[in-house]
Amino acid sequence: MPVPPLLGISAASYGARRFPNALKMLQHAHRLGAGGIQTGVRRWDAPLVWQLRDYQESSGLFIEGQISLPQDKRAVDAFEQQIARAKEAGVSVVRTVALSGRRYETFQSWETFREFKRRAWHSLTLAEPVMRKHEVSLAIENHKDWIIPELLDIVSKLSSTHIGVCLDTGNSISLLEDPMEVIEAYAPYTVTTHFKDMDFRPYEDGFLLSEVPLGEGILDLQAIIATCEKHRPGVHHNLEMVTRDPLKVPCLNQAYWATFASRAGRALAETLALVEKRAGQPDLPTVSSLSRERRIEVEEANVRSSLAYANARLFSR
Repeated sequence: MPVPPLLGISAASYGARRFPNALKMLQHAHRLGAGGIQTGVRRWDAPLVWQLRDYQESSGLFIEGQISLPQDKRAVDAFEQQIARAKEAGVSVVRTVALSGRRYETFQSWETFREFKRRAWHSLTLAEPVMRKHEVSLAIENHKDWIIPELLDIVSKLSSTHIGVCLDTGNSISLLEDPMEVIEAYAPYTVTTHFKDMDFRPYEDGFLLSEVPLGEGILDLQAIIATCEKHRPGVHHNLEMVTRDPLKVPCLNQAYWATFASRAGRALAETLALVEKRAGQPDLPTVSSLSRERRIEVEEANVRSSLAYANARLFSR
């Protein structure tokens, strides 16, 4: 089976460091030996678009976009302008999310989650004709919001060749979904990824969840790539190595379950069994007490470590 192109870098891998524009990020990624970038497409003016196109063509790197969905009809024109500019720069895939936060922190009832689902569906129906018109793919991420049946239902009902999934390899652990079951479910619809490794530790209300440099976590990265390649050969993978304190997943609190109409206790038991196996390991790293300069250094080291591992063990040169 052919090995997919070199690993790209998602802009989310840089939380402490900020690039002046997409071109600077693309140039930095090139110097690090990455295959491309995935970054926001807002405020791309004509000169930047031309520079991105030229650099992409001369370097062979790929560029993918990130965009917010239009909330109503008044926002469609601005959304379309961003998509048109992105395509002109050489972008063929744009990632989006329906929820910027986390399901179990954002919603306190099934009714509020149901209203979110209604609004998300409306936004996607506004976006789809734009994607079809410009022949660009929109990738909906499993962003600690949708469980498998929900996201697959959305993609199925949209029934568009220009709507797919941005497969995040670690997010759905926070919703007590088995990582490989997530990969296998979404792989046929995947048009791009957020490629990451994960680790967790128990805490009194559930478990702590962290992105860790590739090869240092619990995910079977080679199996993930093989599954994606089986269904979507050549799909781009983008490193999302988020350097931050561990996230609390309070799955033992009643409030966590407010938006799940029916979730089996088996999912909770299986996840906590995996967590318990990591109980004796060293604490997950934290960065909130570090200076910004030190956080940038740690962040860059994590990105470089992940790319080195990927280029040596997972992806082609």
